[in-house]
Amino acid sequence: MTAPAERPSVLFVCVHNAGRSQMAAAFLTHLASGRVQVRSAGSAPADTVNPAVVSAMAEAGIDVSAEVPKVLTVEAVQASDVVITMGCGDTCPVFPGKRYLDWELPDPAGREVDAVRPIRDEIEKRIRGLINEIAPEV
Repeated sequence: MTAPAERPSVLFVCVHNAGRSQMAAAFLTHLASGRVQVRSAGSAPADTVNPAVVSAMAEAGIDVSAEVPKVLTVEAVQASDVVITMGCGDTCPVFPGKRYLDWELPDPAGREVDAVRPIRDEIEKRIRGLINEIAPEV
């Protein structure tokens, strides 16, 4: 009998960890049903998650109101198999053996919920593709 494969781990990084990375982490947590270890962080974290992001995610049935932006650490990057950046520029540390993806998405900061919805929907689409790639249902 073989041991079960270790869960892949994904880290989402954006500047403030208050919008894009929070939405991506929430979708991956929700849609992967425990098959993926999920982290998110920011190079310069905000004090709170963007209220328009909280509203847009609530419309999708996901509550992120209790989430708190977290600071990006070297340990978080080292502990992740896949690092997905969303506009953090050169502040994200790069380690050999990690898979890096850069998702160019508009920053929801300062936008109303109407402008956040298309960003949310694009993130959900990309998350569904990522799950099919790294943690498909068996």
